[in-house]
Amino acid sequence: MSGHASAGNGAKPLLEVEHLELHFPIKEGIFFDRERARVHAVDDVSFVLTEGETLGLVGESGCGKTTLSRTLMRLLDPTGGSIRFHGREIAEAGKRELRPTRREMQMVFQDPFASLNPRKTVAQSVSTPLRLHGARGEEADRRVRELLERVGLAPEHAKRYPHEFSGGQRQRIGIARALALEPKLIILDEPVSALDVSVQAQIINLLDDLQERMGLAYLFVAHDLSVVRHVSERIAVMYLGKLMEVSPAEELYTKPIHPYTNALLGAIPVPDPRENRERERIVVSGEPPNPIDPPSGCVFHPRCEWATEACRSVEPPLARYPNGHLAACHHPRNVTAEDLAGAERDPASPLSAGDELPVA
Repeated sequence: MSGHASAGNGAKPLLEVEHLELHFPIKEGIFFDRERARVHAVDDVSFVLTEGETLGLVGESGCGKTTLSRTLMRLLDPTGGSIRFHGREIAEAGKRELRPTRREMQMVFQDPFASLNPRKTVAQSVSTPLRLHGARGEEADRRVRELLERVGLAPEHAKRYPHEFSGGQRQRIGIARALALEPKLIILDEPVSALDVSVQAQIINLLDDLQERMGLAYLFVAHDLSVVRHVSERIAVMYLGKLMEVSPAEELYTKPIHPYTNALLGAIPVPDPRENRERERIVVSGEPPNPIDPPSGCVFHPRCEWATEACRSVEPPLARYPNGHLAACHHPRNVTAEDLAGAERDPASPLSAGDELPVA
């Protein structure tokens, strides 16, 4: 791969993912073929997340965002590739080997009610990771009270049960539990999608405050690009298990390179009617292909209006453009001839620096 999805901000790498794959085998069915019957949930994903950084991960439902998140947490076992956390390889680590990593790498789930045991009090839920790692008695109780205050809840809430709280309060409890062991990285899987808009803002402000105070790094998974824009320093766009584009957040919104990213941005509502009429819209037709049998070449080509024979036959690697911008596209949008000349492109790409580009 000619491009590597790193921040380039001088900070130390915290999470390094290289050529990560997770293919689910299909073991039965009318058309069962032992060699081919696999769901390509995560397919050759590489990126670097640095200390204190927020990387947004976006894409349509079913593109593999949540599966990738759970694989990074080792809730699912990868079928290939590398996951290094603080330089330690954890892709094939056993439960005992993962124990130190569990302290530093936590997850907040999409549904705050489903992620909390309805039969346990808040104190029991939040103290579970503390007790698993040795905290007992008054020490654990004191720590629970501190965590609840840190996320904007009162200490007396510790004695209540999840059903006694609103959705936003339950998500605060989930965040408190994730903070219990003072992690360095929190993976946030659609943390505000189940909440009202006003509550979403409160939770995002809380996450910003916690990051500033504790030096946390976030992998912020979402399908709403308007939310991700406000919380992320960089954004990665995922489609059918693959990364299509990785870019600094503002550059992605002002200068998207991949047609799929253009389409996602075009679907964001714009309050100004005049701006809404004048902006370019790229409409994506059809449904995403079957992940059991992904298309050859670029996986997006069946839905792309600029697709050529090269797109159908050769898979484009992530190529590096100016400003730390990467995109996997044979016919990049919004780039100049100068941008293309300076891009680090893979020799296998059928598009060379001298080719004519469909520049938007």
